[in-house]
Amino acid sequence: MAVSVAVVGLGYWGPNLARTFARLPRANLRVLCDANPARLAGTARDYPGVQATPDYNQVIGDSSIDAVVLATPAGTHYDLALAALQAGKHVLVEKPLAKTVAQAEVLIRVAKMHQRVLMVGHVFLYNPGVRKVKELIDSGALGRIYYIYAQRLNLGIIRQDVNALWNFAPHDISVINYWLGYAPLSVTARGYAYVQPGVEDVVFLTMEYPGGIAANVHVSWLDPHKVRRMTVVGSEKMVEFDDLRTEARVVVYTKRAVMSASVPSLEGQRGSGIENGIATYAGDVVIPRLPVEEPLKVECREFVESILEGKTPVSDGEEGLRVVRVLEAAEKSLRTMAPVALRDPTQA
Repeated sequence: MAVSVAVVGLGYWGPNLARTFARLPRANLRVLCDANPARLAGTARDYPGVQATPDYNQVIGDSSIDAVVLATPAGTHYDLALAALQAGKHVLVEKPLAKTVAQAEVLIRVAKMHQRVLMVGHVFLYNPGVRKVKELIDSGALGRIYYIYAQRLNLGIIRQDVNALWNFAPHDISVINYWLGYAPLSVTARGYAYVQPGVEDVVFLTMEYPGGIAANVHVSWLDPHKVRRMTVVGSEKMVEFDDLRTEARVVVYTKRAVMSASVPSLEGQRGSGIENGIATYAGDVVIPRLPVEEPLKVECREFVESILEGKTPVSDGEEGLRVVRVLEAAEKSLRTMAPVALRDPTQA
């Protein structure tokens, strides 16, 4: 049995989704949809036999379509996803799930009502490097987690419909929630609009998690460097995930600093030192072996398997809601310049 899929939105990311679903053994790419005739024709040329239409109503009205995949502008996600769910379709929607918490909650409720899979395209949750870091955290290998910081920087694409917070930060928020297993207690955000009035090009987001864990996310589409790096600092070890490296995407550093009286065994060890009652230690650097598989393929396969096997995907609607909750609070903090508390902070 195969899942019949329609991919809607063929701009930057949609063609990648079409390519992936066209190659999945248990999926059948049936329809491509985009309101832009040039984009629709350009992608459709690569898939002879796949129906192409500019009419979304035709897509959701087609009883042969099992699932709709949305790669449209963020402001359209709620309306298009809601219409598809109400038509009885399973839905995979690119990040963010919606523009407000209230909208996300409606989508989750409607998906449950119609017993349909609602999944969000938080593709980094399917990245082997991200999953390796999760494994290291859960195993206790890093010790107590102190803080996490992330940088997602580039020059362009500069958006007009959303700011850098809504465009880039969903990736890092979803990953940090996934790593820690819960959502933050509060968020504080500062943003600056340089190119377009009212549209922040750069945002600094700080999240406070239970247990005193701090997380900082720096996003910008106005930066000279392309950076996709996240670092976790623990009491025993530290780990860096760099998605732009072709090799050594995850590097584990045996480095730590503690009060010297608590670890006298460090004295005399290679890389250790004691100053002002603080002992520092630098040991081995380990590069774990990672599986070689495209994260987007893993994500799309999980969507299909969730439909066919009744599984709950990692990036389900609830996970998408948690990210939107942080984004909505961060947007409020941008305007008020004050920390914003989140409800249900321990629910992740």
